[in-house]
Amino acid sequence: MTFALVTCSGISNTGKLTTQAALTLLQRKPGQYVWMHARQSAATLETEVMDADRVIVLDGCSDCCANKKLAASGIEPHCHIIATGLGIKKNGMADSSTTRSRQWSVRS
Repeated sequence: MTFALVTCSGISNTGKLTTQAALTLLQRKPGQYVWMHARQSAATLETEVMDADRVIVLDGCSDCCANKKLAASGIEPHCHIIATGLGIKKNGMADSSTTRSRQWSVRS
């Protein structure tokens, strides 16, 4: 089964955390995940997630940038995870914790 990860990958600590979580999953399960940033166009996202069995959106905060971009392409994710919804505080551009990234990816 192939999973498409769409991350907000923003500049805040929680946005960076979405990138770290995606990288952790890619390392732990090579070939099982494909990853794309929400900075890509809606058309590009639509093309790239087309072959995935499941689509997972990782957003850093309640702005839900990744989910909004995916919705613009007409795709509903199978799973939508918001870092701040898991109790992770958004601290602007503060460094995100690699340990927190590992904990988050294990929960997914």
